[in-house]
Order: sequence, then C-alpha cells, then structure tokens
Amino acid sequence: MKRVVSISLGSSKRDNKAQQKFGGHTFSIERIGTDGDREKAVELIRSLDGKVDAFGLGGTDLYIYAGCKRYTFKESAKIAAAAKITPVVDGSGIKNTLERRVVGFLESSRGMDFKGRKALVVCALDRFGLAEALVEAGTKTVFGDLLFGLGLPIPIRTLKSLARIVKVAAPVVTRLPISNFYPTGKRQNEFRPRFGSYFQEADIIAGDFHFIRRYMPAMLSGKTVITNTVTMEDENLLRDRGVANLVTTTPAIAGRAFGTNIMEAILVALAEKRPEELSAMEYVSLLDRIGIEPEVRKLS
Repeated sequence: MKRVVSISLGSSKRDNKAQQKFGGHTFSIERIGTDGDREKAVELIRSLDGKVDAFGLGGTDLYIYAGCKRYTFKESAKIAAAAKITPVVDGSGIKNTLERRVVGFLESSRGMDFKGRKALVVCALDRFGLAEALVEAGTKTVFGDLLFGLGLPIPIRTLKSLARIVKVAAPVVTRLPISNFYPTGKRQNEFRPRFGSYFQEADIIAGDFHFIRRYMPAMLSGKTVITNTVTMEDENLLRDRGVANLVTTTPAIAGRAFGTNIMEAILVALAEKRPEELSAMEYVSLLDRIGIEPEVRKLS
C-alpha cells in the first residue's frame, strides 16, 4: 500500500483519512490540519519523513505560476525543507493542467456554454490555468486577487492586467507570511463577507474554496461554483446559499474532494519519481491513466 499525507496549515476540523485505488495501487490518503501552527507542520513532516510515499502541503502555496514564471513562497519553502527523503508537493504542478481541463470537460461532456457568461475567479494567482481557460472560453471575467487577497476595491478584468500586477506583486508577496492574505487555521471557519456585488453579478464563481467560503454573501442563487477541497458540510452550505451546480476539479474520495496537493502527491507516489523529474506531459499521462475527471453535482 502506498501512503500519502497532506500536512495543512488549515483547520484540523477538516481532517480526513481514506483508502482509494489508483493505477492498480491502493493508497492510504490522510489530511492533517495544524490550525495554522507552522512548527507543528514542520514536526509532523520530520516525524513522517521517509515513512510515507509523498507529502502534500496544504493551507498554503509553495509555488505560484504566472505564465512560465514560477515564484516560491519563502515561508512554505521552510516548512517543505523539513522533508529530507519524502517528496513534498503543493498541487501547483498539476493545477495548470488539471484545472485548465475542467472548462473543456464542461463544454464537451456537459454541453456548458461559457461564451458571454460572467465569471469571478476569487484569486487567479494560484489558479492561473483555470483563469486562462475561462477567458479563452469566452467568459467576461473578474479576477479578485486585489479584492479578496489584499482587501482593495480594485477588480482586475484582463489577463494582461493580471500578468502586470503579478510581475510586480509576486516577488514581494512570496516573502510575506501566507496568513497576511490567505485564511489559515481557525480563520478558515470564519465568514467575512466582502465585495458581495462581484459574487452576485457572476454566473460562475471559481477558485480556492476557502476564499469563496470566507467572503461570499448570504445567497448565491443559481450560481455555478468551480472549486476543490470541498467536504459534505461545505456542499450543504453551498446548497443552503442557493448554488445550482458544484464542480470539483477532482472526484470525491470518501465523500469529499481532496485538494490538488493530495492529487499531485498521489501522482508522484504512483510515478515513483521526484516531482522535479516529472514534466507537464507526464502529469497529463498519469491523470489520464488513472481516469481523473471533474465531478459535477447539481445542488438545486
């Protein structure tokens, strides 16, 4: 049996453990939240290093991409460095591939027409592939990086503007604690509605679920949400808020959609390679081999 463990800076209330078969191998999949405690995350990685096949790093990003440029979060890199033997991944290696394919899947398999529809990507910085795919499909898209990441009343409306902002902001942002702009620990359980009009105007709301959950308004009637890391409790919350369709970029395992960090860890363990040895095409091949497809649920 192969074992992958996600060490997350997120809430321990979302912890879970499951077994699932991928590519002919049985996987033990576990998520351990540290409630924002970085030292605990380091200790857990050290204690499990060499005893598991791959680590996922959740509740934070290790890398973000803008086009072909990769930026490393200094704080996350220190946590990942606790592993001397077992590879550590944060999901960024497959986000550009996996999440970009979601839009095409919805068009071809579900007959969804994106042209002319309004979309809100709550944070495109860590979902650049999904953001690009939505624009290429013809949506009128607002990128909420400044709205929800920094609390500034400035919507970004073009990929060109986004790229310019990322080029300036990424070298600075990646040197700051992730908690400055992303909810970690118990803050993931808080509601802080912000800039509700952008949610209300959108037909499609996409991106990191913790951003969506934290900042969404009381009602999201008729909306389609494209996200991940969703539990049954989260699904019920979205149903209560009036969401029509929930699309998760990975299928449910034991009743929940695990994060992309877990999925990338599974692929790395399956390939029995270091993540730096895997190309984007190899990730695509592995995803196809194990039949990973988005999951669509009608909520109302």
